[in-house]
Amino acid sequence: MSGFLLEQRRRARFRRLDDCPLREYFAWPFPRASRDYRDVEYVAVDLETTGLNPQVDQILSIGWVVVTGNRIRLATARHRLVKVEGEIPAESAVIHQITDDEAAAGLALAGVLPELLWALSGRILIAHHARIEIGFLGAACKRLWGQRLLVRAVDTQVVARRLLERRHIPFKAGDLRLHALCERYNLPRHGAHNALSDALSAAELFLAQAAHRDSGHGMKLADFL
Repeated sequence: MSGFLLEQRRRARFRRLDDCPLREYFAWPFPRASRDYRDVEYVAVDLETTGLNPQVDQILSIGWVVVTGNRIRLATARHRLVKVEGEIPAESAVIHQITDDEAAAGLALAGVLPELLWALSGRILIAHHARIEIGFLGAACKRLWGQRLLVRAVDTQVVARRLLERRHIPFKAGDLRLHALCERYNLPRHGAHNALSDALSAAELFLAQAAHRDSGHGMKLADFL
């Protein structure tokens, strides 16, 4: 979606919504794609979910951290467990190691999402395979406030694939996984399948990708979108 069309839709949804956290989020313009990427603020986000379908599966936890220029602001790091309805599927519990008792003690999604939206306001979302984050967050906003989330996003998986294809480097699907790419860039290994750890890994991967491509003269945000 072009930046002009995205801005049009943001303004329309701001006008259409009654007072709510999503309307407050839509009050902030999206950063222009023509800006230098170093002058933009980002929020690296990761979700752990009970499955891959945002229409039927649920968010188990959300982790996020703000990135300013080329610096990860660790003081902004947040991790929130989300209360879910029903039991967590066994196969999901094995992967994420979030138990039914932990999920039952989590926060309501309606209480967590406003906090995340405030962090995202006026910033760019960073995620690895961002379709998952955008799909689940969009579905949640639709259920809570009647409109889907609009967001300008950098997908570190897409950036990695473009770099490999541009250099004609052969790769397998597994080479594009978050921790495989972090290893490729010699980044620290954080615990897998934890929302905050994966958000930090995505932030570090983005900065490594940016440093690898930046010749010292800067780049436009558009080069990462």
